[in-house]
Amino acid sequence: MMRLSDSDLRISILAATNHKMEERENCPDFQSEPVLADRQWSNAQHPERDKYLTNPETDASKSNGQPPAAILPQPTAEPAAEISETVSETPEKGTGFLPVIKNRNFLALWSGQIFSQLADKVYLVLTIALVASRFQAPDQSISRWVSAIMIAFTIPAVLFGAAAGVYVDRWPKKAVLVATNLLRGGFVLALPLLLWLSDGFEIGKLPLGFCLLLLVTFLVSTLTQFFAPAEQSVIPLIVERRQLLSANSLYTTTMMGSVIIGFAVGEPLLAIADTLFTNLGGGIGIGKEIVVGGSYAFAGVLLLLMKTGEKNEPEHEPPHPLADLKDGLRYINDQPKVRNALIQLIILFSIFAALAVLAVRLAEMLPGMKASQFGFLLAAVGVGMAVGATTVGYLGHKFSHSQLSLIGSVGMALALLGLSAFTHHLWISVLFITMLGLFASLVGVPMQTTIQSETPEEMRGKVFGLQNNATNIALSLPLALAGVAETFLGLPAVFLALAGLAIAGGVLTWYIFRSTNSKVDRI
Repeated sequence: MMRLSDSDLRISILAATNHKMEERENCPDFQSEPVLADRQWSNAQHPERDKYLTNPETDASKSNGQPPAAILPQPTAEPAAEISETVSETPEKGTGFLPVIKNRNFLALWSGQIFSQLADKVYLVLTIALVASRFQAPDQSISRWVSAIMIAFTIPAVLFGAAAGVYVDRWPKKAVLVATNLLRGGFVLALPLLLWLSDGFEIGKLPLGFCLLLLVTFLVSTLTQFFAPAEQSVIPLIVERRQLLSANSLYTTTMMGSVIIGFAVGEPLLAIADTLFTNLGGGIGIGKEIVVGGSYAFAGVLLLLMKTGEKNEPEHEPPHPLADLKDGLRYINDQPKVRNALIQLIILFSIFAALAVLAVRLAEMLPGMKASQFGFLLAAVGVGMAVGATTVGYLGHKFSHSQLSLIGSVGMALALLGLSAFTHHLWISVLFITMLGLFASLVGVPMQTTIQSETPEEMRGKVFGLQNNATNIALSLPLALAGVAETFLGLPAVFLALAGLAIAGGVLTWYIFRSTNSKVDRI
């Protein structure tokens, strides 16, 4: 490795010092926090970021917390060896969950995420409880009522997922996060009044109260389409680049934990709340709505404590949704790593959508289980993902993103192969399902981190909006085909096909990351 002379070293350091002093003199509001400083240095040195171009060398400097002006001149001989050696020698300081949790801005975001996502899951339990208590006749099946609720919850994700990202890019992310939670809380808290006012009225053959419940569900889901890309876009604003992997691991762990806890304790929690508020309120059973709506509202209050460092200057130019969507699609098409990460996430969610359908049949085949107990199998997936995300948060920095994705894809394929061979063995199947969730985290967390780190701030809302939209649309295909394929081909054959899909995605990721000659394939 070539060494710099003492005179060159002094010149470089003096240049960096002078640049720093000029920056402080010209920008009196210059912030000393690491994340904001990184962004200012990046914007000052790389105006091409405005054209959504990324620079690996700049990214490497940001990951070390150093401004680009302080980068020592690179010798012309063997630059690839120089960079790879620099990456291998980078100290792994500030990794793991503890430094991320110590970040007060991320702590506010994470706390808000906990209450918001728990409210999302428990809201579905709330709607089913309202249907069962108010609209379902004793001799009726609840399935058609629940299907209508699920359709009302799904349509906004397909219609507004991509468009919401366009507006998120133009609005302050913090304002979006706070407003969407407070509004969702307000809609849920208004449900008791709406149902009371509409009691006894009908629209066609449907109770007016049920139609209002569908409307509130539609509005809550629509607001969620704005909340999701804003939440994903704000993480890189408040977390240092080198801590993105840990932050996304904690985000994924919390998301899966909310699925397990929300569906597992939702019904008893709402029953306890109803009983408590009935006793305290003189017979008014509105505890369910207060718990769910209050969780949304409390999440909004917690997010008020967060500082993102965004410029609060209003946009003078009106939004152009179609043109902005084209910009987002063009950016994804021009960035192979971002495009492939999106494909990997779509494959991942498609596999889990198929598993959600196949778990019912698997539970029916396993000894000692009933088809109605399929939730136990899905909970095992959630446990595996939580363990895997935690592992990635602590050890993922030792591997590149492409390596993690390949390992995770191979592990998922092996777990699916095991499931195809042991469809009549309860605990072996549970073990393989848990492994499936664990290895899925090795794919999902680094791919989500890749999208965040490779996408400039002004494009994140569009990209994450398109990601949510594509994922929601892609989920419908395996949901529709998995049951039909199992009927004609059998459960083992479908698991084998999913294993092939998983390994194909991993190999594709590894190949694209290698072919792009990325110097820094880790955070």
